[in-house]
Amino acid sequence: MRNIGYLENENEARRFGDFLYVNGMPNNIEPDQKQWAIWVHDDDHLENARGWLEKFRGNPGASQFSVADKAAERRQQEEKELAGFQKKMQKGRQVVRRAGFYGMGPLTTALIAISVVVAVVSGLGRHTDKIMSLFITNWGIDGPMLVWAKGLPEIRHGEIWRLFTPMFIHFGLMHILFNMLWLRDLGSMVEARESSLRLLILVLLIAAVSNLAQYSISVPFWRALSGGAPNFGGMSGVVYGLLGYIWMRAKFDPFSGFFLHKSTVTMMLIWLVACFTGFLGPVANMAHLFGLLVGMGAGFLASRFRFHKF
Repeated sequence: MRNIGYLENENEARRFGDFLYVNGMPNNIEPDQKQWAIWVHDDDHLENARGWLEKFRGNPGASQFSVADKAAERRQQEEKELAGFQKKMQKGRQVVRRAGFYGMGPLTTALIAISVVVAVVSGLGRHTDKIMSLFITNWGIDGPMLVWAKGLPEIRHGEIWRLFTPMFIHFGLMHILFNMLWLRDLGSMVEARESSLRLLILVLLIAAVSNLAQYSISVPFWRALSGGAPNFGGMSGVVYGLLGYIWMRAKFDPFSGFFLHKSTVTMMLIWLVACFTGFLGPVANMAHLFGLLVGMGAGFLASRFRFHKF
């Protein structure tokens, strides 16, 4: 998210936020001392949104900015879509096609259910204050900047769950849908072929390493590509880790029962590289990369030692 400016009046700020939203520019309106900060989600919308902000300041009463009814209608529609998505998740088999002979295991189901609940509570990441305890560390807004205490003080004082819980946070319907589809297929395969315990260990290991990698990026060039700040989330690091695990198991232990089509691996690797270009917006690239590497390492070791069910 990027700050584009401030408005003095809350009603005007929310009116302008509705205008941006209706015109395809998702945004957040946050209190900042005696002003209201306008944050735009997508960097591609910055220039356009700033231009509209100047026009709004010049004539906030213009009829073109009166879109409250349209905004409410669109938000209601999104809520209906999210509710429908949640029902599909609860039904399990209706989420996506069956993954070969693998059904959806209990741990995979639980991970998807928790992600959906967090998405509902947070309004798909719009209300971060409601889920702040799930981020790797607390963060806030100071003027145009995100601020946070360095050194992960919450984790050092016992909030160990923060190493893992960013994986449950998603920003937008497509973000959670894409991740849950992949988790359903890959997680169910590991859980069915090996065990729920093996999947749990993999998920916790991959999540912790990928989240720490994403948080730890400090070199400006890499930060620009990865998002850098601690307000990241998503299951994609775990998804890439499970992909790497299954890929290595299938490659080095043909009798393990794992299988991935070459086109699937190729597509995911192309997507990984494409995200690093920066053209797809802010993406947790380090979480993707380190999740994949951890999963590949775990899959290679498991294949060498022929670890099967436990």
